[in-house]
Amino acid sequence: MNFGFLSIQQLSRMGKKKRFVFLTRMKRGGRDTDQNSSEEGTAEKFKKLRTTNAHSQTCDWGNLLQDIILQVFKYLPLLDRAHASQVCRNWNQVFHMPDLWRCFEFELNQPATSYLKATHPELIKQIIKRHSNHLQYVSFKSHFISALTVVFVNSKSLSSLKIDDTPVDDPSLKVLVANNSDTLKLLKMSSCPHVSPAGILCVADQCHGLRELALNYHLLSDELLLALSSEKHVRLEHLRIDVVSENPGQTHFHTIQKSSWDAFIRHSPKVNLVMYFFLYEEEFDPFFRYETPATHLYFGRSVSKDVLGRVGMTCPRLVELVVCANGLRPLDEELIRIAERCKNLSAIGLGECEVSCSAFVEFVKMCGGRLSQLSIMEEVLIPDQKYSLEQIHWEVSKYLGRVWFPDMMPTW
Repeated sequence: MNFGFLSIQQLSRMGKKKRFVFLTRMKRGGRDTDQNSSEEGTAEKFKKLRTTNAHSQTCDWGNLLQDIILQVFKYLPLLDRAHASQVCRNWNQVFHMPDLWRCFEFELNQPATSYLKATHPELIKQIIKRHSNHLQYVSFKSHFISALTVVFVNSKSLSSLKIDDTPVDDPSLKVLVANNSDTLKLLKMSSCPHVSPAGILCVADQCHGLRELALNYHLLSDELLLALSSEKHVRLEHLRIDVVSENPGQTHFHTIQKSSWDAFIRHSPKVNLVMYFFLYEEEFDPFFRYETPATHLYFGRSVSKDVLGRVGMTCPRLVELVVCANGLRPLDEELIRIAERCKNLSAIGLGECEVSCSAFVEFVKMCGGRLSQLSIMEEVLIPDQKYSLEQIHWEVSKYLGRVWFPDMMPTW
């Protein structure tokens, strides 16, 4: 018999104490060896189990549900979406699903700056030729007029079209109208200098279902308002006008006749007329000379006391007023006049202006709880003998029926 490579004779020559220690170690070592073997076997089983589970839980990306892939594709830019469609047959099928192309934004780079100059227009053409009947909500921002032409020529059921910074012209608009006159409900145009009032008039004459229209002021005309007011045309819900001047004194702004506005409002009494003004003070002369049915007014540049006074006299339908800057003269009388005559006013925002605390409290008192939005910078309010900045918080809150504080200018 051999104990760990020791014979019985060698073991008998050991002292009693040494022999006891040796045998104890051998006995314990045998158990440790068995235990280690058992643990190694268990660990191996767990390892195999984990490996099996990992293989069973590995996602087969090529066989994902198409509904899931569709939702992911909707968040991808056009070029990334096209690249993803080449992964497998399943993904390519999703790429051509009609639901993916009902709402899409075509935003293409300039040829001079694009690192894929030839890809974008061709990709647009392929998509339009295959999915022209599916396009419904399209936002187009591109200098590739050929791609835009393909959209207009091939689309048959556009419901919403937004065109920004694109060289669209009157002939292309006529093509759009010819193919989508029964379905077009929203048209927004921004920075489209090649379109004339006649082109927009063509849209209004033919697209009788148009409910929202956004355009630059130079496209607004008396003829357009009358066309939108005809019996065969549906009631417009939103009309947004951008009144923009880049070069002070060099832009001429025409005047819309009061009779045209009146006819428009009689036909669409609930229309929201939103006007964004980015003018210099000397360019406001053609505006607010007689009653204007504006509901939302935004003044992005400095506007004079005289213009705001005219707003109070000529805009009885006003719902929201935002003034970014005015100057150093308090707007006390102008605010009181607006509160008196604009009975629907529910939102106001004042930036770099000045209003005495007493006049502001009186303004809020006259408007009452209908002021759902009251955004006033603390620097706007000028303390006087009646109210300090600490007191005005309580007074305004009392008339609003809710806690109110002026807005604070960030210190960073």
